[in-house]
Amino acid sequence: MNILVTGANGQLGREMQRLSAVSPNNYTFTDVAELNVTDAGAVRQAVAQTRAEVIVNCAAYTDVERAEEDEPTAELLNHKAAGNLAAAAKATGATLFHVSTDYVFDGTAHTPYREDTAPSPLGAYGRTKLAGERAVMASGCRYLIFRTAWLYSEYGHNFLKTMLRLTSERDTLQVVFDQIGTPTYAGDLALAIFSIIESERYAGNEGVYHFTDEGVCSWYDFATEIAAAAGHDSCHIIPCHTSEFPTKAARPAYSVLDKTKIKTTFQMAAVILMIFNIPALTLVTNIVVVIAVALTIISLVDYVAKNIKILTEGGM
Repeated sequence: MNILVTGANGQLGREMQRLSAVSPNNYTFTDVAELNVTDAGAVRQAVAQTRAEVIVNCAAYTDVERAEEDEPTAELLNHKAAGNLAAAAKATGATLFHVSTDYVFDGTAHTPYREDTAPSPLGAYGRTKLAGERAVMASGCRYLIFRTAWLYSEYGHNFLKTMLRLTSERDTLQVVFDQIGTPTYAGDLALAIFSIIESERYAGNEGVYHFTDEGVCSWYDFATEIAAAAGHDSCHIIPCHTSEFPTKAARPAYSVLDKTKIKTTFQMAAVILMIFNIPALTLVTNIVVVIAVALTIISLVDYVAKNIKILTEGGM
């Protein structure tokens, strides 16, 4: 089977590259230097040349703040490029795996968002990602759309790496506590996509899916776990309100995604971490492991605390 992956140098694309090393299938990885996804002709040619049966679109404009000032560029990468890939998939019969975001929601909910919840993005990033989703849906191609949230990894620019730097440089640091979501390791999302491709279970299971890791926390909670895992104990992290740090882009206050559909459809358990063919893990990767484990334990402890009576009675 031939698989074409765009956005290969991003967080998700890099993780897909690592996983592909253990696959008997033929993966072709492209980034902007190899393929301009905003050029419909170039996309059609790449899909034809690679004889792609599956296309994984990891390419995106993800700078939430800059998107407010440069929405046309975000529109090109998040909307037009998605449409180009979908059109090429339709023309060749390929299946498109497209990655979207929790930012298609406005964050006013108090329970996890389901796939059928009506989107209502707050800013340019969310608007352009939603437009991309709709372009894929309208194309008539076979597709799986994966909405995810709060991606982090040892690659690129992300909250984890920013906190590692700031907590090593500062004595005090303020982090917002009134934005709630689920930190998601890019390797886990890559593994979910990879396993569906490799098992070929995407056929007949097209649609929109939500995928994140488990648990719920604020950015403040996440920052404290990062600092603790890194041993940056000298930095005092202080919780603060979003209103204390005005930004160009409005962010959803609550963007937890309901993962029931992907779990039941693919019988998929949440994965803490799975990395193949790496002779030595980097410091950041080890920190990622510790954070993932810590957040999972916190989630389990919270569940047991809230359900202790039911669990005790059930064992009697």
